[in-house]
Amino acid sequence: MQTLTVKVRIFPEHPDVLRQLGKEYIRVVNQLSEQAEQLGVFPKVTTKDVESRLPSAVCNQAIRDARSVYRKTKKGGTRPILKKPIYFINNQNYSISESTVAFPIVVDSKTKKTTFLATPTNRDMELLSKAKLGLMRIVEKSGKWYAQISLEVPTTESNGECMMGIDLGLKVPAVAVTSTGKTRFYGNGRQNKYIRRKYQQRRRKLGKLKKLSAIRKLGNKEQRWMKDQNHKISRQIVHTAIQQGVSLIKLERLENIRKTARNSRKNAKNLHSWTFYQLQQFISYKARLVGIRVVEVNPAYTSQSCPACGGKNKARDRRFECSCGFNAHRDRVGAINIMRQPVADGNSLPA
Repeated sequence: MQTLTVKVRIFPEHPDVLRQLGKEYIRVVNQLSEQAEQLGVFPKVTTKDVESRLPSAVCNQAIRDARSVYRKTKKGGTRPILKKPIYFINNQNYSISESTVAFPIVVDSKTKKTTFLATPTNRDMELLSKAKLGLMRIVEKSGKWYAQISLEVPTTESNGECMMGIDLGLKVPAVAVTSTGKTRFYGNGRQNKYIRRKYQQRRRKLGKLKKLSAIRKLGNKEQRWMKDQNHKISRQIVHTAIQQGVSLIKLERLENIRKTARNSRKNAKNLHSWTFYQLQQFISYKARLVGIRVVEVNPAYTSQSCPACGGKNKARDRRFECSCGFNAHRDRVGAINIMRQPVADGNSLPA
């Protein structure tokens, strides 16, 4: 099973009602967890014991969340105080169609299951149709409302023997090589650097003007752009893997990528801001959805070892040349060696 979250845009006619319910939800959770902390035990309570303006089903979920908060606090640490309005509904109390999402809210002191216009994508509906539905969370982000639905999607294991190795980098975001001989380069490193510099210059100008709110919004916009790029690259990689009949994808273990990556001073800021881990996670969960296993390998010397003779050589610019006569793009060499590497520490480590 693969756990995913689907985000569906909804359009409430009266958003203030949802805001008030979100505030009431966290008030109940904070109040119950605080009481439990003072008592030293979480009390046995039902919706009848809790004064709230929430539907009973939602209030029950708030009690569960408060109990979970208390358990984590009991293990050690300071009790977290929720501040951001949020509204959880369990899977028995909401429904989704191609154009609507329905869940209970309180209107004029009465609980009513209310239908909201929504815009789920075809992919969302496909996942929802075959998944086990979990909690749904209603949140507001930048004035827009979303229903975030937790899913457990069944996966099937591919039985083929074809492998793929993937090398991640700055100038070429990803290079994939399969054991069938297919090589493909993904993404545009120059474009990524240009976008980064553009946002950096804008932030510098806004910083001089002390427009902190505008800087935060710009940062969020840049993150959304980067996330979109990683989604596109990961989709293309998994699509290639399906076409080539790949059953196993090998990714480099990223623990020390900022120390070991080929890098120059002018690329230092890009290296530390590029979301390698996010791209790897996107590749992993998309691959598992279609039954392709993903593991991590030790990337040591994968960019310096000759795939033909095993000799160690350092690439010059973008070309790798060996005394044995083998030559290729250095990122392709890295991907080939990653594909041939044994799994990290001799064990099958899921990425």
